[in-house]
Amino acid sequence: MRWFGPHDPVSLMDIRQAGCSGVVTALHQLPVGTVWPVEEIERRKAMIEEDNNRYSALHWAVVESLPVHEDIKKGRPERSTYIENYKQSIRNLAACGIHTVCYNFMPVLDWSRTDLSYAMPDGSKALRFVWEDFAVFDLCILRRPGAEADYEPAVIEAAHKKFNRMTSEDVKELSNIVLLGLPGSEESFTLETFQQLLNEYRNISAGTLRENLHYFIQEVAPVAQEAGVNLCIHPDDPPRPLLGLPRVVSTESDLVQLMEAAPVRANGITFCTGSLGIRPDNDLPGMVKRFGERIHFIHLRSTKRELAGSMNVFHEADHLTGDVDMYAVIKEIVLEQQRRLRSGVGETSIPMRPDHGHQMLDDLHKKTYPGYSAIGRLRGLAELRGLELAILRSLQETK
Repeated sequence: MRWFGPHDPVSLMDIRQAGCSGVVTALHQLPVGTVWPVEEIERRKAMIEEDNNRYSALHWAVVESLPVHEDIKKGRPERSTYIENYKQSIRNLAACGIHTVCYNFMPVLDWSRTDLSYAMPDGSKALRFVWEDFAVFDLCILRRPGAEADYEPAVIEAAHKKFNRMTSEDVKELSNIVLLGLPGSEESFTLETFQQLLNEYRNISAGTLRENLHYFIQEVAPVAQEAGVNLCIHPDDPPRPLLGLPRVVSTESDLVQLMEAAPVRANGITFCTGSLGIRPDNDLPGMVKRFGERIHFIHLRSTKRELAGSMNVFHEADHLTGDVDMYAVIKEIVLEQQRRLRSGVGETSIPMRPDHGHQMLDDLHKKTYPGYSAIGRLRGLAELRGLELAILRSLQETK
């Protein structure tokens, strides 16, 4: 499970009791772009392993995330320094025995939602994205120059009508949700500073951002390959352009181009079924089959498109419902792991975590990181484990 460090309301003991052995975490306290010192890595690692002599052992399995500095994404001259720092962080993590590093290349914001407590029929709460509400923020609150060009006339009209009905508290809540920084960090934005960050991408097209991503991976992947570290990019969330910002890790074609840009095994994918599953044109089981050995980390969650065939409204569904065919996805993952076992190439157990559980039961009365309460993820983990066991048993009996 993901753990945001010592201030996370979900404790390491909670994670241990959920039946996990691997912890997914990062050094959120360090400024983006600096080298992760061996001493800091070892300190976090020791924190995770502190009670291993008394209880079931935990280990730091995956870094999520080692952030990519904005100057790298923008292709500025300063990127050379930040890329060298990134390479050194990879070497330091390898020296500490950590060999899987997740990262993303989303400009400015890590992920975007418009509701963090969407009421589900069973009374639990989920994360939700509504394109019209996002337009309210963009057009009426932020008032981004030129934003009207990104929305259909009907959406623009509906957004203005909705904004006129909103109270000051409604406006503040929506702003806080959209401007939420990377979970686990101290990062947050005001409207003014946020617009300044957007302005810096004004002349960066999707093609330019893709070139900058490919340049970055061509620089760092050989170092990771030599150090025995698997880099795995997280897809865009949601997988569409937002706020005039391009997105270049949203489709199978995007991932094919990235894998070809640096054709070494260390250049890999965090296969997030929730992010990729939002797009109806992404064939998730087929992508597992086709990307196979380049999948180094897995996020299993399901999203539900509320309008047929449209990404405009979706919410985080239960792990075994929604638009993701979780049976077909996990079956392909199991087959990939068996292929690795036969060939002797790659990790035969791909690190996986249940992602974005619903806030439910006792967690409804606690303050937790959005999507990362304990009980909802525990429920998802139990369901996913049961499905995996059934698939494994079925394959064995078929043989």
